[in-house]
Amino acid sequence: MWDYNVFNAIGADMSEKIVVIGDGAMGTVCGLILANKGYSVTMWGHSDEQLRMIDENRENTRFLPGVKLPIAMQINADDQAVFKDAALIISAVPCVFLRGVWKRLAPFLPANTPIVSLTKGLEFETLERPTEIIGSIVSPRPLAVFSGPNIADELARSLPATATVAFNDLTLAQQIQKTFATSWLRVYTNSDVIGAEIAGATKNVIAIAAGVIDGLQGGDNAKAALLTRGLVEISRLGVAMGAKAETFMGLSGIGDLITTCYSPHGRNRTFGQMIGSGQTVEEALDNIPGQVEGVNTTRSLQKLADKYQVEMPIAHAVHEIIFDNKDVAAAITELMTRELKPESQA
Repeated sequence: MWDYNVFNAIGADMSEKIVVIGDGAMGTVCGLILANKGYSVTMWGHSDEQLRMIDENRENTRFLPGVKLPIAMQINADDQAVFKDAALIISAVPCVFLRGVWKRLAPFLPANTPIVSLTKGLEFETLERPTEIIGSIVSPRPLAVFSGPNIADELARSLPATATVAFNDLTLAQQIQKTFATSWLRVYTNSDVIGAEIAGATKNVIAIAAGVIDGLQGGDNAKAALLTRGLVEISRLGVAMGAKAETFMGLSGIGDLITTCYSPHGRNRTFGQMIGSGQTVEEALDNIPGQVEGVNTTRSLQKLADKYQVEMPIAHAVHEIIFDNKDVAAAITELMTRELKPESQA
């Protein structure tokens, strides 16, 4: 049983300190939400210069421009000092940098302090999920997942939204639920950590395909078909890996998938749209700030699909387009002319 003494007042005592690791859009907006609720929030990032600019401008002009940060939200570049008196740690680091960041910070972590992961992706070399990566580095402690259909720009404007906290210990999940919940952000609990993380990672690959459809002006029929069949693919993989099928019908599954595939703010959909419009992969990546997580996840999905013997034709087509320079029109034609099957078996 975990010792929750370091976290027993979160959700009630606003004097508790919360540390956000990662100065991207989601890390910034989560810090903003919690600071506006009255918590003592400190944000850390790997670049001293980036943090200095955020602190001076009270604005993350690179990832969340136009959003002013409250004075109560502190910025701290000191690896050790940032964790002093921390009652909760939020990890908002892109998956490709996750292992390196936590190897750097692990020696300074306070014992038993829970970590909530916002990262959506899979590590290519190990195929590990974000909480598996963090858990393999830090000392044993509670690890939860915060996921759902959340666009940072909309959260920053306090537009109505929902999210899920996944953790196999209901007590901690409920505490985190209360910590994040506001009058406009409704948070649910879920016990399926595997499902929440697999859904959060794989939807980025389907979003790239959705963007390709947009770039080709393929129409609403094609996009609806893509989302439906894409959900089938990622659900089957998740279940094969030990997730619950119903998770993919919830906020961290279909909810996140819809938002990512339709929002004009999503990097993965935008990346796909650029490719569908004729840009090369390199050109599209150069034109998008931050990490396009779906690119690396596409490689991981290929390996996972082979490992668990799950057929994932959409994910495979995206992989061929990105890494094998396959013609977009040819990839779509192959998808459409696959062997005809009953829907339940396709």
